[in-house]
Amino acid sequence: MAVALTFTSGDPQAASRVLVASAQALAGRGEALWPPESLTPERLARHYPPAGWRVAWHAGAAVGCSVLLERDPLFWPDDPPGEALYLHRLAVHPAAQGQGLAGLLLADAAAQARAAGRSWLRLDTASDRSKLRALYLGAGFVPVDEVQVGAYHVVRFELRLK
Repeated sequence: MAVALTFTSGDPQAASRVLVASAQALAGRGEALWPPESLTPERLARHYPPAGWRVAWHAGAAVGCSVLLERDPLFWPDDPPGEALYLHRLAVHPAAQGQGLAGLLLADAAAQARAAGRSWLRLDTASDRSKLRALYLGAGFVPVDEVQVGAYHVVRFELRLK
């Protein structure tokens, strides 16, 4: 992997652009994940703190993003405060896919969680997303369980950091 990335924090507008492009590409392949209209900066601001967004840049273009949360009461309701950070909305822009950027985004999230003194990085994904499950397993995440959260059947994963 020879792609050199820089990361910025707190840019939901750039994150929105990456998420919308990714969602549209997935839908075009028949693998719809997020409705693009739910990914505007305004809609994202309702659910995610602006400071939690991380955007990966290459050659002046936003190529990936994710958001880290201090708590995730919807998917991890029983977790004690301060134990983990929770990763959501990981996306790689379609123009940059196939270069290992998702792994770099996961490594950045783990580094952020370590720097925050957390023992775990946790995330969830739809149980029918075999490619995402394989990505997380390949990055060292361990499946915790499968749970039903409202309309979502998800696999919860965690990565031990210390």
